[in-house]
Amino acid sequence: MKFLIALGAALLLAGTALAKEAAPLAEDEAVEKRLINIAEELRCLVCQNESLAGSRADLAEDLRREVRNLIKQGKTDQEVKDFLVSRYGDFVLYRPPVKPTTWLLWAGPFLLLIGGIAALIAFLRRRSAQVAPAAKLSDEDRKRAEALLKDNS
Repeated sequence: MKFLIALGAALLLAGTALAKEAAPLAEDEAVEKRLINIAEELRCLVCQNESLAGSRADLAEDLRREVRNLIKQGKTDQEVKDFLVSRYGDFVLYRPPVKPTTWLLWAGPFLLLIGGIAALIAFLRRRSAQVAPAAKLSDEDRKRAEALLKDNS
């Protein structure tokens, strides 16, 4: 038993001895910060619901490498975004610009909401028009109902 404990301790110590120091994220920390700021505003073309900064897809890695190279070339953040938009279209942006080709994208949810409210109002009006008013009870029907209620109690 002591042998197994000693062997386990030796394996744990050997594992920590072989551990290496973490490699730095990038050669230049300023470049990496700009890369993350830009990549947070860009959509991963593979994942589509993830930012370029958070995606683990191979294409995302390639795009981050491309953005890093553009930053090192001295391009501004807007020039980097413009380059990616020219290559992949407005879809790559999480907040595409408002222009004629994206009007439906921006106004679509509001149009659907207004259409849904209008349909609900029309449905409720039709339904209330179809409900017939309650018929008045004749004296004979009222007496019969009262007699039934008295018999049950």
